[in-house]
Amino acid sequence: MTKHSIPQATAKRLPLYYRFLNNLSHQGKTRVSSKELSEAIKVNPATIRRDFSYFGALGKKGYGYNVEYLLEFFKNTLNQDELTKVALIGVGNLGTAFLKYNFTRNNNTKIVKAFDRSKKKVNKKIGSVPVYHIDDIEKHLAGVEVAILTVPQAEAQEITDRLVAEGITGILNFTPARLTLPDHVRIHHIDLSVELQSLVYFMNHYSNEK
Repeated sequence: MTKHSIPQATAKRLPLYYRFLNNLSHQGKTRVSSKELSEAIKVNPATIRRDFSYFGALGKKGYGYNVEYLLEFFKNTLNQDELTKVALIGVGNLGTAFLKYNFTRNNNTKIVKAFDRSKKKVNKKIGSVPVYHIDDIEKHLAGVEVAILTVPQAEAQEITDRLVAEGITGILNFTPARLTLPDHVRIHHIDLSVELQSLVYFMNHYSNEK
């Protein structure tokens, strides 16, 4: 099975596995069971075993998984040795929070530049990241392939078109807009209001399920 044929749900869990394995390695643990992984990241053991099976024989029955082997495997799978440079478009409250956090727990993802219209923010740095005017996107995107979009909904499509024209191939969209993109561009939509409503629904209807 190729990386492209791995289910999206599995792909989204890979960073969780890597983070936990990294913690185990720092603690000096040499092996871990699917049950231990399950309790730590709140994914049932059968799902973990199925996820791992897409990559071949990663563990041994009765032994579990070798922490260092898994860690190295997922490190390579997630390209942890390769820095992905990210541009943030829109430095409002959410955007500012991103800049101050800037994926400090990851060593392969970093916001390196931001864009906004506010005179109070343009030509300054927030969390060590330079902020440029949004009209100058085309001048400052060299070397960046991924963008985080936190602009007003009405501006989202126009700015997205500009990003794609400059070579952006991945967008994390925090706006409610459902954007039109060419097939070669990958987009993940994150609507915080929808996620919150979903959380409340599951709290009300599934709170007693294990």
